[in-house]
Amino acid sequence: MKFLAVHPSPLMYTKIYLRLEPLGLEMVGQAARQAGHDVRLIDLQVETWKDYLTLINTWKPDAVAFSCNYLANVPEIVDLAKLTKKELSNTFVFVGGHSASFVAREFLEHGDGAIDCVLRGEGEVSVPKLLLAVEHDRAAIMKVPGVMTLDGEGPPPQFIESLDDVGPARDLLRYRRKYFIGVLDPCASIEFARGCPWDCSFCSAWTFYGRSYRMVSTEKAVEELEQVQEPGIFLVDDVAFIQAKQGLEIGEAVARRGIKKQYYMETRGDVLLRNKEVFRFWKTLGLQYMFLGVEAIDEEGLRMHRKRISLGRNFEALEFARSLGITVAINLIVDPDWDQKRFKTVRQWCMEIPEIVNISVNTPYPGTESWLTESRKLQTRDYRLFDIQHAVLPTRMPLPEFYAELVRTQQILNKKHLGWAALKSTATLAAGHLMRGQTNFVKMLWKFNSVYNPKLQMADHQRPVSYEMSLPPSAQETVNSKLLYILPPKGRRGRAVDDSTEQFIETSRMGSSL
Repeated sequence: MKFLAVHPSPLMYTKIYLRLEPLGLEMVGQAARQAGHDVRLIDLQVETWKDYLTLINTWKPDAVAFSCNYLANVPEIVDLAKLTKKELSNTFVFVGGHSASFVAREFLEHGDGAIDCVLRGEGEVSVPKLLLAVEHDRAAIMKVPGVMTLDGEGPPPQFIESLDDVGPARDLLRYRRKYFIGVLDPCASIEFARGCPWDCSFCSAWTFYGRSYRMVSTEKAVEELEQVQEPGIFLVDDVAFIQAKQGLEIGEAVARRGIKKQYYMETRGDVLLRNKEVFRFWKTLGLQYMFLGVEAIDEEGLRMHRKRISLGRNFEALEFARSLGITVAINLIVDPDWDQKRFKTVRQWCMEIPEIVNISVNTPYPGTESWLTESRKLQTRDYRLFDIQHAVLPTRMPLPEFYAELVRTQQILNKKHLGWAALKSTATLAAGHLMRGQTNFVKMLWKFNSVYNPKLQMADHQRPVSYEMSLPPSAQETVNSKLLYILPPKGRRGRAVDDSTEQFIETSRMGSSL
């Protein structure tokens, strides 16, 4: 059958700093191909609704899947589902992805019949089974793992047995040169591991994957790297190289085969310090950029987010990354309770360090522990504002003043690393991109003021709301009904880490660093 996979439009921060290929949909597409289906993919980050309408009316897919990894995309996906059903009433429409897994029931209710089902969990497992049922026996849909319809639920979602069994169909994308992150232009995405064994209160990676941590084999990782044409590689792992053995083995294989790439990866400060030899080795292989989720510059903030790392260790990790000559981007989480003095302190700190500092707003998401435990009342249930750039909780300052201080603080990044300042330090690099016809990075340098604007953020709160989120259940209700996890916890055996790493994780979980 003809199967169309759809990625929704970009969010606020992705309009500037990065545009990543929809790796998850490419993997789902490959799984559907292997099951014998005719597959296409459209990415609305780089194409338009008009392109989508043209495609469905000319190709007439039998099934359409929308990927929802970000909560702010929910309204758009619901509207697209309704539009699809209006154009092709017999087409089977479903939704999957990270955020969709946590708001599946709400998706179906908002769809008002336009969404046939939501698939919770890992799509590579469930999509081929669902398409088989849609093609041959629709009554069998309720037997598909992770399925939810307005009439009920199927069996629980299932894990992929081995990450080596899945891979991306990169040829499905029509505009591969549109994907980048910072100066890596163009850039492809790759996965070496999936999941996270930590349990930060603001994150839903551990609740989605049941605290599991699974890794691809060295052979699989290197085989995929050799197939990637782009010079830049973004490693999508939530925490890169938790297990030093994997990092070293893949690195050694990359070196043996002479693979030349530039890499951008994300990790934790304590993992960086524990596995220094791994990151030092990857620097020789082309590791240029690293993202560290520092989140806070005081112990109180680290405890609030349950980072399980001390402030001193975070700063030590920054010093080590600097010593390697790696360009580091860090994230700080702004709490709505901040006042002008707190913002001023953070701005001063941001100006004093060389790192790229990204500022996000503390936002309780469905699937996170903070969604259940946050005692402050939500000020909005508009999905579109749950993008870590808007305040959805009460602010200490009047909201216009909060946004003014927030954008003033975010402007530090613009002054230090964008615009003319960036162009002066990257002139040769930018010229090289332009000579190859790559304009993503250069265009990024001038977009800040058109995207980050306090008046625009205030206006976002005034937009009519068509779809509202449900209020979170009580923590006790969730524990009793076991709704915290999408994929069930597999215990220590599911973490795919060695004994020393297991001890390291458990020690940090007990809070010894704090």
